[in-house]
Amino acid sequence: MNVEQRVDVATNVEPDSAADVLVRQMAASGIDYLFANGGTDFPPIVEAYARAEERGDRVPKPMVVPHENAAVSMAHGVYLATGRAQAVMVHVNVGTANAINGVLDASRENIPILVMAGRSPYSEVGHHGTRTRYIHWAQEMFDQAGMLREAVKWDYELHLPDQASDCVTRGLQVAMTVPRGPVYLSLPRDTLAAPAVRGVVSLPRRKVPGPAVPDVCAIDEAAEWLASARSPLIITANAGRTARGFDALTALAGRFALPVISFHQRFANLPSSHPMNFGTQPRPLLNEADVILVVECDVPWIPSIESPPEGCRVVHVADDPGFTRYPMHSFPVDLSIAADSAITLELLAEALAMKTEESGTEIESRHARLSERSAVLHAGWSAASGPRDGAITPEYISACVAEAAGEDAVIVNEYPLRLEQCPREKTGTYFGLSPAGGLGWGLGAALGIKLARPEKLVVATLGDGAYIFANPTACHWVSEAHDVPVLTIIFNNELHGAVRNATMAMYGNGSAARSSGRILADLSPTPAFEKNVEASGGVGFRVETAEELPSVLAEAVRIVREEGRQALVNVLCDY
Repeated sequence: MNVEQRVDVATNVEPDSAADVLVRQMAASGIDYLFANGGTDFPPIVEAYARAEERGDRVPKPMVVPHENAAVSMAHGVYLATGRAQAVMVHVNVGTANAINGVLDASRENIPILVMAGRSPYSEVGHHGTRTRYIHWAQEMFDQAGMLREAVKWDYELHLPDQASDCVTRGLQVAMTVPRGPVYLSLPRDTLAAPAVRGVVSLPRRKVPGPAVPDVCAIDEAAEWLASARSPLIITANAGRTARGFDALTALAGRFALPVISFHQRFANLPSSHPMNFGTQPRPLLNEADVILVVECDVPWIPSIESPPEGCRVVHVADDPGFTRYPMHSFPVDLSIAADSAITLELLAEALAMKTEESGTEIESRHARLSERSAVLHAGWSAASGPRDGAITPEYISACVAEAAGEDAVIVNEYPLRLEQCPREKTGTYFGLSPAGGLGWGLGAALGIKLARPEKLVVATLGDGAYIFANPTACHWVSEAHDVPVLTIIFNNELHGAVRNATMAMYGNGSAARSSGRILADLSPTPAFEKNVEASGGVGFRVETAEELPSVLAEAVRIVREEGRQALVNVLCDY
């Protein structure tokens, strides 16, 4: 009997294909959404969804996202909002290539995503799903997964249709085991279409390990060092990844007068108004420190620019405190604690309480001294929040965003926002770009967060370059098609600022400085970005003067909140 005609003789029903099993197993494993940009490898998945609808089977919600980078970023955003891994499917090698930027972001930020890609059919004739298009030869590779192997924790190919269920559960088991990260599964079309005779969908019995608890001796030693320190310092990027981590750091810093620097932060780590919140720059506290507690921070300072003083002890706390996936990472480590940072901070607070019973007055004195110093710092941030000689500055835009959005809004920032002028008081209200720095993440991530948290106002603050990289036509289409309205605010200085700033830092007295480092960084003339959103039913605004910005932002927020429409504010600023 020809494979294409194969049926279950007893029931006259076609047996489940590998694709049928795959989509149902994803749902059984807790995946809510499949973000997909399809191709000629997708027909078995399409058929599986249609069959599931007919039968009432539970499957992840299919989400068409017409660019792979946006699809991966949306899955990234849903995880940030829920802590639940999601799935992405892209088209063979070319779709994988488009997805790599987002996968790199997820990898460095420890975001678990099941990334799947079709693969050209193995068979040239004689099988259901065999090669039927010219492109099936040209798109086959010897090692398709090799393109992104360094960015994923696990990669595999579906060899047998009966493996469909196990491939999903194994991939998610690896992705969710700390340090978490993306995994990659390639799916040949003819294998997907074949009957999964022994394929069984079930609740997976692959429980991932719980959070790692630190060694008690290491906690005691770290507490001893901090208790005896005269100028202790905490530097973090991701301590506030969870609400528990946010609360633990907030309590520890306040109780024991430990100043906190959030260097290249990606999460709200403690309330902006906290007296121990000393902003985002290591100096001058770094220069004074005698003990530094580095918490979930891959790069706590830039050694070519600044370093702690000689004799300063350094403790690193993270799931992987050595960041062993980084080829070079030469920061000093006197004590390394590989454990969940929230649990570590809680246990450290208990140990410190016992070791500082006799030094309450000293801690109170340090708290008063640092609080006074912090108040001066915060006052300076506030003073910088207005327009400078009538000009729009990033500090002014940030302050206006804070006023318009409110403290409950979720802000997704791809570089330009100044947190000193845009205070975040609550956990889960700020997310920044991955340390990988793959541009085009912010708008997609904002859409993913809005999808998972529809009751929230979600604001994407982007540079003009980051907005271009976000594939805005695809993202604005997704916003309208899937009813996920977000507010996009573009800090438009007609420039790739990172390129200019790096050039000026290296060649501030060189020839490039004569053009202010704009060569190969200039993005002028700027497009009318505010028109992009209008093509997908949204409302666009263009702001050129400082006076109009507050009212325009307020109206944009109203449109998103009350009308349920996406909005974009294109703010022209020179910085």
